[in-house]
Amino acid sequence: GTVGVLGYGGGVIGRYCDRPDLFPAVAHFHTVRVNQPAAKYYTTEVLRKLCDLWDPRGSGLTNLHGSTGDIVLLGTTTDHLEPLFYELTHELGMDLGGSGSNMRTPEGCLGMSRCEWSCINTQDIIYDLTQEYQDALHRPMFPYKFKFKASGCPMDCVAAIARSDCSIIGTWRDDIRIDQSA
Repeated sequence: GTVGVLGYGGGVIGRYCDRPDLFPAVAHFHTVRVNQPAAKYYTTEVLRKLCDLWDPRGSGLTNLHGSTGDIVLLGTTTDHLEPLFYELTHELGMDLGGSGSNMRTPEGCLGMSRCEWSCINTQDIIYDLTQEYQDALHRPMFPYKFKFKASGCPMDCVAAIARSDCSIIGTWRDDIRIDQSA
């Protein structure tokens, strides 16, 4: 079955147990994807608030930036989804990530914010893509998942080439300039 929150088609992965009579604790064990900020920078305050939000409404299990790139909150029940979503969006100012047959949450490396090798501003690119395709993240319109990933240089730390449908890779654009006196 599918499950979602009001107005959003993506972001919640519905999981139901075939034998709720034998395993009532996991009769429904839905997974919630949270859209991560570009380059995945968080304050400890935000992470604490996210854990405080998740503790009473879910299993307490999380997966921070696994293969999807999103924060994944593992295991909640249907009756907790709407309050969880409301608090996530209205009180924490965060959003659901993409899941299912739709645009997935764009992901990028930390780029120029911390890497001396980065040739492009991956944070700006990911932010712009997220804003441009926000509707596609929330309301699935594709026959299959679609992923954007951006790496600031050809070292491809986020494995954009291997893990996305549209890879954006920063490359050097000019002749290499070397300060020989340095």
